[in-house]
Amino acid sequence: MNLSAHPISTHLKHSPPNMLKDIIQQRPLLLDGAMGTLIQAYGLREEDFRGSRFIHLPGQQAGNNDLLNLSRPDIITDIHRRYLEAGSDIITTNTFSAQRISMADYHCEPYCRSINQAAARICRNLADEFTAKNPSKPRFVAGSVGPTNKSLSMSPDISNPAMRNITFDQLAEAYIEQMVALLEGGVDALLCETCFDTLNVKAALFAAKCAMAQTQHEVPIMVSVTIADKAGRTLSGQTLDAFLASIAHAGVFSVGLNCSFGAKDMLEPLRHLAAHAPCYISAYPNAGLPNALGGYDETPEMMQHDVQPFIEEQLVNIIGGCCGTTDAHIKALGNLIEKAKPHRPVIPTGHLQLSGLELLELTPEVGFVNVGERCNVAGSRKFLRLIKEKNYDEALEIARRQVEDGALVLDINMDDGLLNTTAEMTHFLNLIASEPEICRVPFMLDSSNWEVIRAGLKCIQGKAIVNSISLKEGEETFLRHAREIKEYGAAVVVMAFDEEGQATTFERRTSICQRAYVLLTETVGLPASDIIFDPNILAIATGMSEHDSYAADFIRATAWIKENLPGAHVSGGVSNLSFAFRGNNWLREAMHAVFLYHARRAGMDFGIVNPATSVMYADIPKERLTLIEDAILMRRPDACERLIESASSIDANDPLPLHNERVISVSDPSKGNSVPTNLALIEALRTGNTSQLETLLKQALMEYPHPVDIIEGPLMDGMNLVGTLFGEGKMFLPQVVKAARTMKQAVEILKPHIEQERQRNISSDTKGKTTSVPRVLVATVKGDVHDIGKNIVSVVMACNGYEIIDLGVMVPAEIIVQKTLELKPDVIGLSGLITPSLEEMIHVVSLLREAGISIPVMIGGATTSALHTALKIAPVYDGPVIHVRDASQNATLASRFLNPTTATEAISQLKQEQDTLRCQQETSDQTLTPLEEARRKRQNFF
Repeated sequence: MNLSAHPISTHLKHSPPNMLKDIIQQRPLLLDGAMGTLIQAYGLREEDFRGSRFIHLPGQQAGNNDLLNLSRPDIITDIHRRYLEAGSDIITTNTFSAQRISMADYHCEPYCRSINQAAARICRNLADEFTAKNPSKPRFVAGSVGPTNKSLSMSPDISNPAMRNITFDQLAEAYIEQMVALLEGGVDALLCETCFDTLNVKAALFAAKCAMAQTQHEVPIMVSVTIADKAGRTLSGQTLDAFLASIAHAGVFSVGLNCSFGAKDMLEPLRHLAAHAPCYISAYPNAGLPNALGGYDETPEMMQHDVQPFIEEQLVNIIGGCCGTTDAHIKALGNLIEKAKPHRPVIPTGHLQLSGLELLELTPEVGFVNVGERCNVAGSRKFLRLIKEKNYDEALEIARRQVEDGALVLDINMDDGLLNTTAEMTHFLNLIASEPEICRVPFMLDSSNWEVIRAGLKCIQGKAIVNSISLKEGEETFLRHAREIKEYGAAVVVMAFDEEGQATTFERRTSICQRAYVLLTETVGLPASDIIFDPNILAIATGMSEHDSYAADFIRATAWIKENLPGAHVSGGVSNLSFAFRGNNWLREAMHAVFLYHARRAGMDFGIVNPATSVMYADIPKERLTLIEDAILMRRPDACERLIESASSIDANDPLPLHNERVISVSDPSKGNSVPTNLALIEALRTGNTSQLETLLKQALMEYPHPVDIIEGPLMDGMNLVGTLFGEGKMFLPQVVKAARTMKQAVEILKPHIEQERQRNISSDTKGKTTSVPRVLVATVKGDVHDIGKNIVSVVMACNGYEIIDLGVMVPAEIIVQKTLELKPDVIGLSGLITPSLEEMIHVVSLLREAGISIPVMIGGATTSALHTALKIAPVYDGPVIHVRDASQNATLASRFLNPTTATEAISQLKQEQDTLRCQQETSDQTLTPLEEARRKRQNFF
C-alpha cells in the first residue's frame, strides 16, 4: 500500500478553536467507564449481535461489541446515557476494535466504516442533547481507537524474530479508514487507547494526521498507554520516558495510562508521567485487579479512595474508568473532582530527545554522543560479508558489541549495489527489535536511498535519526523529505550540500546550514533540537593544498552553528578525516582523538566513530601531538606537508611516553625497567588494557596487606584519573566504559581473595559465637544505568563484614521501598551518576518515609553533593541521609550510624552539619544580585 497517496498535516486547514482545549485548563474532566463491562450486564445472545442485518455472516458474532452500534444501537445508546447521567464530560465511542485488522476475526471488514460512523453519531447526538440541557457543562465525544490484536514491533513466531504478521502501511490504512469515519460522525477528539506497542501508536498518529487532512477537520489527539509490569514498561519494552520521546512529534493533546492495573498500582507510573509529559494527563484504571474468575471486585467507594492521590497531587486532567468500572464508579470519581485543580503540563526542556527502549536526552551531562559505525556495509567489510551471507547472528553481535563498548546511538547502513537494501534494512531492524540489549539505544538510519529511509522508519518504535537529507536536489525534495521525517517522528542529519555540490569552505558550510535551518524551522515546523548538521568532515593531508583547511573549517563552522542556529546540533563521520593514512591505524586514531578534542570544545555533539578506539588524546607524545594539532587546526602553512613526511616514521608499536605528567605509562619489563605495581594498575585501568591485569593483581596481592586495599588504592586512583581525563575532554565515553569494564574485571578477580579474608576474620572474631551481619541494600536509582560506583561500594562494604543486597540499575522507587520492607536491611545505599538521579533520590526517600522507614540512607555518585543532600534530600526523610564522597568511606560511616554507642552522636553531628549547610545557602541566596538570581533560576529550570 502507498501511504504517500494520503495527504498529511502540512496541507491541513485548522479548525476553529476547540472548546475542549479551553475547559481542560479550568478543571479536571470526567471520562466514562468501561463499555464491555456494561454490555455484559445485558446478557446478550448471538441473535442480539447479529440482528436482522447480519444473519448471513459466517462464524460467531457474540462478543463483537462494536457490531452492536448497528445491530443494537438502543443498548449502546443506553450505556452512553448512563455515563452522561453519572456526570461524564467525555464519552468514548464503542469502536475499540472497529478497524479491518480486528474485524477480520468476525468477517466484518466491509462494515468498519458504517460501524464507526454509527458509533460516532450515537455519541454526538447524546452529547449535544446533554449540552443543550446544561450549556455550562458541555459534553464531548472521543473516538476510541484500539491497538488491534497485532504488533508491529514483536514477532508472532518465537523461532523467527524478524517475522511480522502486519506492516506499518497495512495498519495505518486500517486506522485511516476508521478515523475518517469517526471524524465524519462528529467526534471532538481521537483517543488511541490501551497502547502496548509504540510502533502501532506511531502508525495511528500518522493515520490521524492523514484522516484529519482528508476530512479537513482537525481535532485533538489523545493517547493512553498500558504498561505491562510494575517496572513501568510497555509490552514492547519501552520505558515511559522513551514512549514520550517517540510520540513527541505528534503534539498530542493528552497522554495517559489505562488498563493493566488498578488505581493503587497506577499511582507511581502516573506520577512519573505527570512529571515529564509536556501535555495534559489522563488516567482511567481498572476497578482493581481481576479476581480468580476474571471479574472485578473493587467497589466505587474503594476506587474513589485509591484515585484520591491522583486528584490531591494534581496529577491528572482527565479521570475515568477502564475494565470493571460502571456508571456508579464514574459517579464516585465525579464527586472526587468537583472542586479539584487540574494538572499543569510541564515545560519542555528543549533538549534533543531520542529513544530506543530507553530515553537518550542530550543534556549537558551526556555531552558527546558517539554513534557506533560498524553496522555499515559501506564502512565495514566484515559486516557487508555477514549480510551477504545472511549470517545475521554474527551481524547482531557486531551491533551488540558496539553498544557494550559505549555507543549511545547505532548507525545502520545497507547501501550496497548487490543487496536488496530496503529488504535488508527492514529485516535487520526487525531482528534487532528482539534484542533488548541492542535496541535499548536509538538508531541512525543511514542511506542515500529515500525508500530505504522510509522503510526503516516504519520498523522503529523509538525516535531515530535519519542520516541524511540535503539541498542537493533542490528545496522541493528537501522539504518533502523533511515533512515525512517529521510525520514519522525522527530527528534528522542535514548534510552541507546544495544544488552546487558539497560545501568545503567555512563560508559555504555555514551558508548552506543557515538556509536549511530556516526552511526546517519556519517552513516545515521541525523543532530546532531535532536538527543535526553535518558540515562535512573531509580528508586532510592528502597532498592537495586545497584540502589542508578542511578540518579547521569544520571546527570553525561547528562553533558558528552553535552560536547562530540555536538548538541545532553538529555531527560528522570522523573516520573520513584520516582517509589519506589508511594502513597506519595508530596515526588515524590519534588524528581522530585530536580532532574530537577540539571539535567537541567547539560544540560538536555527535560523531560516527569506532567505540573501541584505543588511542586517547592524553596518550599522544608531545611532539606528535604538536604535529597533528598543527595540521588539524592549520596553525602553520606547511603543517599538513610535515604530517605527511612524518607519517612513515610513526610506528604504533613503539612505547609512547605520555605528555601528561599525571599519567604514567608502563615500560617494557624485558628492558629491566619495570614500573611499580600500583602505577601499572592505574595505567591498565586508564587504557582498558586487560592483557596483564591478572598478573598485576597477583603481584599486588603480595604487596598490599589486604585485598580490599588494592581496590581502595590503585584501582580507585585509576578510576579517579579516568574521571579527570573525561572531564577535561581527553577521553570520551566509550573509553570510560572500557575503563569501567576493566575495573569490574579486576574486582571479580579480587573477590575470592576478599571473601577468604572475610571468612577468616569472621571465624577469628566470633570464636564459635554467632554474630548478626548488617545488611546493606544498594541500588542505582531509576533513570540511571551506571553501576561501577555502586559495585565498588558493594565490594568495599562486603569485605568489611556487610551483607550486600544489590538491586541493580534503573531501579524504580517503589521496588526499593518494597524490597526494604521485605528484606529489612540496616542501611540503604542510593547511587546515581547523572543529574536527573538527584530528583529521583528525593522521590525515593519520600516514599521510604511514607512507608514508615527511617534507617540510614547513604547517597553517592558523581552529581551528588553534601549541599544538595542537605538542601533537597534530607528534609523529606525521617532518618539520617548521609552523603558519601567516595567508596572507601561507606563502611566506616555505616558503622558509626549502626553502632548503638556512636549512633546518637553521629546523627546529631550530621544534623548540625546539614543545618549549617542550609543556613549558609540561605545567606548566600539573600546576597544574590537580581542578575545572579535570574541566572540561578534559569540553571535550576534547565
